[in-house]
Amino acid sequence: MALDFTKIIVIDLEATCWSGKSPKGVHHDVIEYGVAVLEVASGNILANEGILVKPTTSTISEFCTQLTTITPEMVAEAPSFADASQYLKDKYQANRHPWASYGAYDMNQLKRQCLREKVSFPLSQQHLNVKALFALRHQLPHPVGMDAALKQLDIPLEGTHHRGIDDARNIAKILRQLL
Repeated sequence: MALDFTKIIVIDLEATCWSGKSPKGVHHDVIEYGVAVLEVASGNILANEGILVKPTTSTISEFCTQLTTITPEMVAEAPSFADASQYLKDKYQANRHPWASYGAYDMNQLKRQCLREKVSFPLSQQHLNVKALFALRHQLPHPVGMDAALKQLDIPLEGTHHRGIDDARNIAKILRQLL
C-alpha cells in the first residue's frame, strides 16, 4: 500500500511518569494520544484530538497529573491501549500517511508498548522527527525543546504544555513552518 503524502499525522504521546525513577516492575504506559492532522498543501490543521488511554501496567501519579493535567479518574473508563491504537488507525488512516513527532520519545515509547502488549503498530513506518528537522533548518548547535522552537518562530504556545492534544497542535504549527 502506497503512502498518501497529502497529510501528515502529528502525534504527541503522554505516558505515566513519576518524580524520579519509575517504581520497580512498572512500565511507562501511554495515557493520551495527541493527534493533529496537517494538510501539506494548505498548511491547515484539519483535525485535532486527544484520545485518552487507560494505563495497562501502571497508575497515574500525582506528579504525572501535575505535569499533564490528566487524572486517574479521566482515564478510568478510557479505552485500552489496543483499542485506542485501533481507533487512531481507523479514524485517521494513520498507517497510510507519514507521521511526525517532536523528538524520538513518542516513536520509541509506542514501539515498546506495542511490542509489550502485542498490538500492531498503528502508524506508518515513515516518521518525521520535527525536533531534528527544526535544529537542522535553523542550524542550531543542538536540538531545542518544543517551547523554545515555538518562541523562536514567534508562535504562542496554545493550550497546556505536556497535554497531548495541545502539544500535537503546537508541533503541527512548527512543522507547517518547516515545510
